[in-house]
Amino acid sequence: MTIVDVIVAGAGPAGLMTAAELSLAGVRPLVLDSLPGRNPMSRAGVIHSRTAELFDQRGLLEPLLATGDFPRTEIGHFAGLPVDFRAWPTRHPAYNVPQGKIEEFLENRLAGGGLPVLRGHQVTGLEAEAEGVTVTADGPGGVVRFRGRYLVAADGGRSTIRRLLDLDFPGRRGTSASVTAEAVLAGPAGTRQGLARGRSGHWAIQFPLEGRVRRLVVGGPGTAAPRDAEVSADELRDTLRAVYGDEVELVGIRRAARIDDAARQITSYRVGTVFFAGDAAHIHLPLAGQGVNTGLGDAFNLGWKLAAAVHGWAPDGLLDTYHSERHPVGARVLANTQTQGLLMDRAGTGNPDLSPARELLAELLRVPGAMRWMAGMMTGLDIRYDMPGGSAEPLLGMRVPEFDVTVGGQRRRAHSLLSSGRGVLLDFTGSGRFAAHASLWDDRVDHLRAVPHDNIPAAAMLIRPDGYVCWTSGLGHVGHGLRAWFGTGRSSAS
Repeated sequence: MTIVDVIVAGAGPAGLMTAAELSLAGVRPLVLDSLPGRNPMSRAGVIHSRTAELFDQRGLLEPLLATGDFPRTEIGHFAGLPVDFRAWPTRHPAYNVPQGKIEEFLENRLAGGGLPVLRGHQVTGLEAEAEGVTVTADGPGGVVRFRGRYLVAADGGRSTIRRLLDLDFPGRRGTSASVTAEAVLAGPAGTRQGLARGRSGHWAIQFPLEGRVRRLVVGGPGTAAPRDAEVSADELRDTLRAVYGDEVELVGIRRAARIDDAARQITSYRVGTVFFAGDAAHIHLPLAGQGVNTGLGDAFNLGWKLAAAVHGWAPDGLLDTYHSERHPVGARVLANTQTQGLLMDRAGTGNPDLSPARELLAELLRVPGAMRWMAGMMTGLDIRYDMPGGSAEPLLGMRVPEFDVTVGGQRRRAHSLLSSGRGVLLDFTGSGRFAAHASLWDDRVDHLRAVPHDNIPAAAMLIRPDGYVCWTSGLGHVGHGLRAWFGTGRSSAS
């Protein structure tokens, strides 16, 4: 039996990112995947602004973008209607990075740290107890067993772990199907972006992926078929012709697959020592890349909390905050993708009531406040976790703002302070009044003295490893915030 700290089932973006976060925190993970090799089909193709910030916090964004030619985009969509991401302030636009490239990058990073993915390992048995988890798998060399303190189930929408625990996956099955493809197109409309509609209810969405390759999603009458049915070039050409006429030519298909609009979410993201992330926790219509971005958000939220538990300093209830914080985020994504599916008329019903509804929404999005709200929701930049202290403190529960800070005489971006995966107590007073207490947590929190900043309405702020503000000086004694999120210090603090 192989013994590790945390077992991760599934080598998609959520599983790989969770493993990377655990490794950064000094915890030994083990990643299992049932497939013999990486899935070549990228079912998503965009990193939204908040995900880009999270990668940037760890120093991973530039190395990832250096692995290919990935277009930037500042305009997204909601049901095919333009959404201007610039309505929400951030240094980063969205980047059109295929899911496969994200997985390849993260897997290579893990392998470089001596943590290869064990592929071709199909989980067949699971024993989950309060003291730990034992997993049995059929591997290339036969039956193998693994033991860990915790298990992260990131093994997709048809999760084996969920089935072995006999857990429900509430929601509804798919009612309409469409096709997603990585394709090379030519013709006057071969580089058009956004939603286009054609005759008989057919529709298409396309945007640049990398080089000449386009991400293409098409649907309408006649596209319904079993999810495992092969997508032919002739089928794709027929749908493109129905939408664009002779203005688009299909030059080639790199990959294609069928998707549906099933919408399901597990009731609890934590079941004892087992945690669910990514598609194992939530599935929905894959629009605007929200699935992969939500899964990566799960990983960043969960990784440091599991590491804290393994190291023995996690305060009571910390692991439970994974569900309480991320379940509402997933539910909101399900709601907005289901709404988009209706407004897009994915099934091609031709319902005449949808046109005025879309026109009304388009008019609403011309209001700056409404556009900002929509951009925040679509990118994840507006996520605010419910934390003790309520909403009276404007920064509490929000991502750390975009600002430059002078620390030790050097000007740095606030996000760069989180590259080590530790917490940060940012002290703007210059008096050192927080130093004595901060020193009691210096094995897990960095205390940094900074020059005061006009845009930060606090004398100090405590930032979690995932980049969210969890305490500010307006909430009272710093020791309360440190204990609430980082456990008991090395000795008693008042």
